[in-house]
Parts: sequence; C-alpha cells; structure tokens
Amino acid sequence: MDKYSHRDRLEMILAGEKPDRFAASFWRHFFHVEHHAKGTAEAMVSFQKRFDWDFIKINPRADYHVEDWGLKQEWSHHELTKHKKISFPVTDVDDWDKIEPLEPTAPVLAEHLKVVSLVRKGSGKEVPILMTLFTPLAIAGRMVPDQQMLVGHLRQHPRKVERALKAIADTFVKFAAELRNAGADGIFFATTQWASSQMLTWEEYQRFGVPYDLEVIKAAEKDAINLLHVCSSHNFLKQLAEIDYNCQLYNWDSDDPTNLPLDRAYDLLNGKALVGGIDQRGWLLKSSAEEVRHQTERIKEKHNPARLIIGPGCLVPPEVPPENLQAIRDAL
Repeated sequence: MDKYSHRDRLEMILAGEKPDRFAASFWRHFFHVEHHAKGTAEAMVSFQKRFDWDFIKINPRADYHVEDWGLKQEWSHHELTKHKKISFPVTDVDDWDKIEPLEPTAPVLAEHLKVVSLVRKGSGKEVPILMTLFTPLAIAGRMVPDQQMLVGHLRQHPRKVERALKAIADTFVKFAAELRNAGADGIFFATTQWASSQMLTWEEYQRFGVPYDLEVIKAAEKDAINLLHVCSSHNFLKQLAEIDYNCQLYNWDSDDPTNLPLDRAYDLLNGKALVGGIDQRGWLLKSSAEEVRHQTERIKEKHNPARLIIGPGCLVPPEVPPENLQAIRDAL
C-alpha cells in the first residue's frame, strides 16, 4: 500500500523531498468521445481509475481553444482517428483583425470548464488535476490552415498578428482563472511546435511567445501547480528555463536527440521537478509489457524520485497497449 496520497506525494516532490515511491502520470486522446464534455470527462476519469496516476492531465480535443473563434470540425467516432478540420478562422492576413477577446462563457470554453468540474467530481480531492492550455502563439497557429502561413504573417505583418495574440491572451487569462474555480490545481501549459527553432528563431519567440505566455500563466495564481510542456524537436527549453514561467514541473521529449537529455537537465532546472523518461513513440509503443517494465526499472535506478516524475515526453499514442501502461504502474 502507498504511504501517501497522490496529492501529498506530489507536494513532497515539489518541495524537493523524497517520496515513498516514484510518482507517474500519463495522458492520451480519446478521439471518439471527446466531442462533448461528458464524454471527455468520463474518459479522463476512467483512465485515472484504471491506472491510478499521481496527477491527471486533462487531455481535451486540441482545437477547443479556437472553436469559439469559428474553427469547424467533423468529429471522429473512432478511438484512434483524429477529428477532421473543415474551416479555419484565419485564411488571409486581414482575418487577424477579426479576432477579438472572448469570455469564459463562450460555448466551447464553458464546455471545457464543465469538463474540469466533472473530472474533479469523478476523481475526488486527493488527485491533482492539470488542465491543458496552449500558449497564445500555439492557439494562433491552430487558427490557420497551414502553420507556415502564420510564420509568414508574423514576419511580414507583425502588428496585425500581435493585436490578435493580445486578444487570445486576454481570453485565456480569464479562462485560466476560471479553471481554478472549476477545480483545476493548475495548468499543463503547452508550447506545441512553436518554441522550437524548426518554426521560429529564439528572438521571434521572445517577441511573439514569451510576453503572452507569461500573462496567461500569471492568471493561474501563485499557488497553482503548473507544468511547462516544451514540445517538438530542437526546442527552446534551455532559453525558457531562464525565464520565470511560474511552473514547478517541466516536460519535454528528452528522447529526441535534438533536445536536452533528462540527466543533463537537473542543473538547468535547479529546484524544479522533471516529468518524463518514457519514450512514448519508441519502446513504450513497440515493446512487450515485460520490456516496458524492465526499462522503467532502469529509469528508477538512474534517477531520484524527489526530482523526476515518470511520464511520457509528449502525449501517449492511443495505439499504446494498455498492458504497457500497466507495466509502468506496476513498476512503481
């Protein structure tokens, strides 16, 4: 039996104290049920009840951020198939002028506040809940049919895009505050592809990313448990680590050879807890449950449970066999 509750264990790790065992959390999409609040919440709660992770990362449909601005989709009803986008809010540079701030009562935003409250009700008080929010620049990147369109607009018409980024940030500043009221303990704050030299220069991310990121993160309040997820290859983790993002947890794909490995990140993220260690598209997906457990034991031997929470470098492919996730949970 565990000595501590999930919340106690996470709070110990955030304080730099050694817990009774390694903590872990994993997250994935359930495409076939995530087109409404009840389905999303039930999938999150069921996943948690099956594996008993140390925190819940609510994994809603990715484009909920932009649907209230006019993005349209055809819903998938297959667990492994993504939704199909059929129209976008921005198809021309002048469309950025139409992006105005929204209230948390906008239909899709309100739906996802309901998701948080339903997950809180279904999972109890002792499991910390983090709700997924993309950075304002990442949200702008989902408004266009081609991400390179946004890159071009940023470089050729920066003032237009900056006005829209401010409207997006204002929207999610209010939404972040309401997430806490709905029952979230903090934010899983994801840069998606944008905090990466594959998309922008660091100087560009400093201008178009960082200021708006900080506005949203600040709105979650000082006592929030926030996680910064720096996605993609060639990411800007080193640069972002030098900025106070009010995040106690950091997560990135440390198995990507272009990114910083876990064991070289401890000094960089001094005092912060790391989430990762699992190669979600490699051995977690492709190996047997026995091999997954063996790999998890190796991770435990190499790392300190006061500094590392075992998890994926990004979201788990839905094709990962449940028995492989169970092997990780058993190894804890």
